[in-house]
Amino acid sequence: MTETGNESAQVPPGGVSPVYAGVMAKCPRCGKGSLLHTFLNLRDRCSVCGLNYRFVDTGDGPAIFAIFILGVLVLGGALWVEFKLEPPLWVHAVLWGIVTPILAIGLLRFLKSFLVALQYYHRAEEGRLSKD
Repeated sequence: MTETGNESAQVPPGGVSPVYAGVMAKCPRCGKGSLLHTFLNLRDRCSVCGLNYRFVDTGDGPAIFAIFILGVLVLGGALWVEFKLEPPLWVHAVLWGIVTPILAIGLLRFLKSFLVALQYYHRAEEGRLSKD
């Protein structure tokens, strides 16, 4: 069975929740196959159920959400460390220079997987004026 367009975005009864698929970076249909082939790059299709990921278009969504979330976490953490511990400036540079990229990559992985799962779950697709 070949899957093209929105035909692939049919949520089976009792399917995988978008939160589970996002946290585990698994296929939004079967919940078994890996969604990503490297840490942040999407596969072409699921290795277990064969779901084609051509319908996916997360765009800059994960990055925008990550920027806002990281801004709150890192700024809040930096302010807390500054007022509670009063360390020298170099401690902030080292601490947040290491913590920020680690948080960013982990958060981007989750957000990208989660938004893919939400697109699948809600059958989101590119807007068109007419059906082809």
